[in-house]
Amino acid sequence: MLTIDAHLDLAFNATTFGRDLTRSAREIRRYEAGQPSPVGQATVGLPDLVAGEVAVSVATLLALPPRGPMADVVPGFRTPQEAEAITLAQLAYYRRLSEAGQIRLIGDRAALESHWAEWTKPGGQRLPGLVLSMEGADPIVSPGDLGLWWERGLRAIGPAWYGPGRYAHGTRSPGPLTAEGRDLLAAMAEVGMILDVSHLAEEAFFQALDLFPGVILASHSNCRALVPGDRQLSDEMIRALVARDGVTGAVCDAWMLYPGWIKGETSNRVVSLATVADHIDHVCQIAGDVRHAALGTDLDGGYGYEQSPHDLETIADVQKIPGILRGRGYAEDDVAAIMHGNWLRLLRRAWGER
Repeated sequence: MLTIDAHLDLAFNATTFGRDLTRSAREIRRYEAGQPSPVGQATVGLPDLVAGEVAVSVATLLALPPRGPMADVVPGFRTPQEAEAITLAQLAYYRRLSEAGQIRLIGDRAALESHWAEWTKPGGQRLPGLVLSMEGADPIVSPGDLGLWWERGLRAIGPAWYGPGRYAHGTRSPGPLTAEGRDLLAAMAEVGMILDVSHLAEEAFFQALDLFPGVILASHSNCRALVPGDRQLSDEMIRALVARDGVTGAVCDAWMLYPGWIKGETSNRVVSLATVADHIDHVCQIAGDVRHAALGTDLDGGYGYEQSPHDLETIADVQKIPGILRGRGYAEDDVAAIMHGNWLRLLRRAWGER
């Protein structure tokens, strides 16, 4: 089953922690064995994307703020210019992979269709395809730079990450969009950027939906009804996304799957890929159809195998999810929509005239 994953921090892991993503996750784990790793045991390498039939991934540009979940191991940026420099290094990494023929960068409808054709035709060249997104917009020095970022290949933006940013309040920081954030949304709409509402504080989330006329997604978000917390989407937020024909990607991070998870203490035996399917199913039940649920695994996004579902060794194991969904009565077309069709539809809508 061909798959699209809407959230992977690939370049962040490569440029910050020196991971060679041209190797498989198992090779990376062998290399890192015995070394302390702030991002845990690897589950993602480019070979694993191919093995798992992950044809397209939304790959991030991410600069960490001075305060956040990884502030004790990664010095945060102090100025927007520093944040921009960090993400430009990650952009250069993706471009190098592309120049070496190890990935395809996808930024328009023609590139998407050509890439998808390679994955679906017999004997096609199956390279991982990457759509570039920015997680936390602080590297954008000014909303006036959006045209430049579009030229650089950026296609989606999440205005906030953890804490208060220049553009919006994010996870663990209740609050609204800032005045600059409103300007950012206007600039995003003008150039055609997709808005990613993952990590937005609830007040900022609803303001963004009111202000932004373009295509909206939640690349990596789970359901608050199943696991409480402001990082998750409430049922009201899910309904608002459905009303905008948005899509929500289910996350594989155990603390977003199991209430009361304690990092370093709770065993990943308490969560499985069936737990991920619970969140997919919850979105489908709220929507009344399968058009708004998908995957945004966030694997290796500050955690590893030890904090993933116990039946997932590498990202290739997302191929177990179709069987879980079939076992719950999902028809084959519905499974295909969840695994890739919904993200394809959203990207085609975003790039239909570009």
